Amino acid sequence: VQLQASGGGLVQTGGSLRLSCEASRSLSRFNVMGWYRQAPGKQREMVATISSGGRTNYVDSVKGRFTISGDNAKNTIYLQMNSLEPEDTAVYYCYGQLWTNYWGQGTQVTVSS
Repeated sequence: VQLQASGGGLVQTGGSLRLSCEASRSLSRFNVMGWYRQAPGKQREMVATISSGGRTNYVDSVKGRFTISGDNAKNTIYLQMNSLEPEDTAVYYCYGQLWTNYWGQGTQVTVSS
């Protein structure tokens, strides 16, 4: 199982980015998919998850700003990030849970003040 993440970059405060994560398997095979992030000197934290039933979950700090979604036809999940803040700067990792956990490579998101 491979997860290919893309879409990171440099953006100013208040800007938007959309991260994509293409899976090598159908999204319906995953129990949960989502995004985690890790900032320098900090532990990796869950940002947003989406279950096979479509239930979403967000860390409090991104609620109302980030939206996770999936496109079954493209085997891809997305993380739409709006109103970005410098505190959102981190490496973002795509995650998928089957019988074990799978991680994509990280994609850097940098928000300048």
